[in-house]
Amino acid sequence: MAAPLHWDIFCRVVDNYGDVGVSWRLAADLASRGESVRLWLDDPSALAWMAPGGVAGIEVLTWREPGLDVETAGLEPADVVIETFGCDPPETFIACMARRATAPVWINLEYLSAEPYVERSHGLPSPVLSGPGRGLTKWFFYPGFNPRTGGLLREPHLLTQRSAFDRDAWLGGLGLQRRSAERVVSLFAYASAPFRELVAQLDRASEPPTLLLLAAGSAQAGFLAQMQAVPSSSRLRVHAMPWLSQTNFDRLLWSSELNFVRGEDSLVRALWAGAPFVWQTYPQRSGVHAKKIGAMLDCMLDGSALQHAPPVVFSGALRALWLAWNGLAPWPSRPPEPQAWRAQSQAWCGHLTAQPDLATQLLGFVAQKR
Repeated sequence: MAAPLHWDIFCRVVDNYGDVGVSWRLAADLASRGESVRLWLDDPSALAWMAPGGVAGIEVLTWREPGLDVETAGLEPADVVIETFGCDPPETFIACMARRATAPVWINLEYLSAEPYVERSHGLPSPVLSGPGRGLTKWFFYPGFNPRTGGLLREPHLLTQRSAFDRDAWLGGLGLQRRSAERVVSLFAYASAPFRELVAQLDRASEPPTLLLLAAGSAQAGFLAQMQAVPSSSRLRVHAMPWLSQTNFDRLLWSSELNFVRGEDSLVRALWAGAPFVWQTYPQRSGVHAKKIGAMLDCMLDGSALQHAPPVVFSGALRALWLAWNGLAPWPSRPPEPQAWRAQSQAWCGHLTAQPDLATQLLGFVAQKR
């Protein structure tokens, strides 16, 4: 086996914690494989609840602007430098990278998308022709959903842990107990989500009784404020969750028959849960985010990728629901058929599990470029 490497991962926390969530999961995955990681964050405060206690092999450092004087601090850029989502390390750090006897492998870990440009752009070099990093090469690494991309974050033992998971015991530890015939639905959304329409759907007589678990965040307060004007119902129970560590957020998704998730990190975790889910992408002006939604649905419902193509009626119902949840279409009259939905979710999870995960691919990519 190759000797462990040292990694610098830079992350600028923009909003909604998805960026730091992805960066921490990557750092933890690499550290679990024996790699040594320094995680540079301009705001590490979210790790207090996201990763309490930290992880052996990860050193968290605060990245403050305007500069980062690595030499004064007695540090040297690592063997691999990853900038997440094009955040650009400080120029003083890049200058130290250029002076290093053996140049580090410099990688820009990009956003996750199912759009066609990902395959075309994955693995491309970007030579640096000017500035403090002149002479270095930056490589673009794109996560994705097929072997022509960089794959998805998936820890080696994740699905084994999911198989051994006891839902009722975990819920009981939170003081929750499912009632007879009650299904569990989790909700993690942006504040723009159509909460009233969702409540109306979950509260229909044709739907089973529901325990709705609201993930912590700004949308939780918005949902509860809207619920004050909605008559109470014996068919729908709502519980506001505390901030959960990444480990417990995974377990929240494993506990649910249906998951509403948002952004990048929770999308991938919903895929590994193997249960039906609805994805809300970051809303953009003029409905630009519709392309991301459409590409993701095309990818999931591609009959050539699965053993059996999903029924046309089911595919249409799923598209209608996802578009409505993202504010791109009216709310549909019928949800996707539950059994077909669960079968499709499990098949898609199995299809993706057969592909190399992102950390494994990163390690191989770095070995080639060194």
